Amino acid sequence: MEIVKTQNTQASVTTSHNKMKTGVLIVNLGTPDSPNTPDVRKYLREFLMDGRVIDIPVAFRWMLVNLIIAPFRSPKSAKTYQELWEDRGSPLKFYGEDVEGMLQKELGEEFEVKLAMRYQSPSLDVVLEQFRNSGYQKIIVIPFFPQYASATTGSVYEKVMKIVSQWQIIPEIKFVNTYYDHPKFIEHFTAAARKYMASHEYDYFIFSYHGVPERQIRKGDCTGKTCNFGSCCDTIHSFNQYCYRAQCHETTRLMVKELGLKEGTYLTTFQSRLGRDPWIQPYTEDTIKRLAKEGKKSVLAFSPAFVSDCLETTIEVGEEYKEVFEELGGEHWQLVESLNNSPIWVELLKDLVTKNSK
Repeated sequence: MEIVKTQNTQASVTTSHNKMKTGVLIVNLGTPDSPNTPDVRKYLREFLMDGRVIDIPVAFRWMLVNLIIAPFRSPKSAKTYQELWEDRGSPLKFYGEDVEGMLQKELGEEFEVKLAMRYQSPSLDVVLEQFRNSGYQKIIVIPFFPQYASATTGSVYEKVMKIVSQWQIIPEIKFVNTYYDHPKFIEHFTAAARKYMASHEYDYFIFSYHGVPERQIRKGDCTGKTCNFGSCCDTIHSFNQYCYRAQCHETTRLMVKELGLKEGTYLTTFQSRLGRDPWIQPYTEDTIKRLAKEGKKSVLAFSPAFVSDCLETTIEVGEEYKEVFEELGGEHWQLVESLNNSPIWVELLKDLVTKNSK
């Protein structure tokens, strides 16, 4: 009887320990394994073949990606990645690895934090299999996308559900949809902006978000009549709470209020358009050209759709748009850095985990 009792006690302790431990899956978009053309081509093919990213019939998508975009865009993109690459590799990846370790330290032994990428490595398949083998009863999924979009957060959720649906035992899974209005998210960007504003006077402020095709916004309009790409995004309400454009505008409003910016000195814009289809507007590059021609000399730029500085922030906004602005007469262009591996970013994530682990 003593032996049986001891074994049951040990089993009880083990079971109790497993029940307490939760997997925390933090997910970013992804990055090539190297800045060389073959790896960039491989990354682009996986990324752009996602039906939520390029939402056209699969046969046309395959031809577009494999016969046009990947072959012709890869060499140029590889050169840009080589400019971005650091000794530690891709900033998007090593910032994520930093945050993985920092968040693990903050959360303690009751949680296991793992970083995955939607495309390339570490893959969702591999990381989720590690969670499966650990036998956790709960997994919290936090995409590194503050605003919800079908092509980003939606794609992560679809992939996670597809993988987990094949498991015999499916744990409780909690998805964190958005945090575009989280106080710490707003605090990071406004605090960083104030440092630049303290040493330089800016006559305009651009809040540049990654663009998406207009059709993807319309698909998310459950009423079929709310979206008009205008005043419908002036406030967040039940009909547009998952509208990417509305969430971007709300992020801007919260930052503008915190910074005390005057009306007419700022604008929400959208960048990184791909293809000829209409994307949500105004386009960032067109806005920059207009501002320069109007005589604006000094611009402070934000990229609040990105939690890690990457190709779209460091190169596109920080360098390419700066060059456009200065060529047309602008004098000063400054990009506000993203969350990267900052302590406040880890605090934000810890708060999200805590709220979703109850």
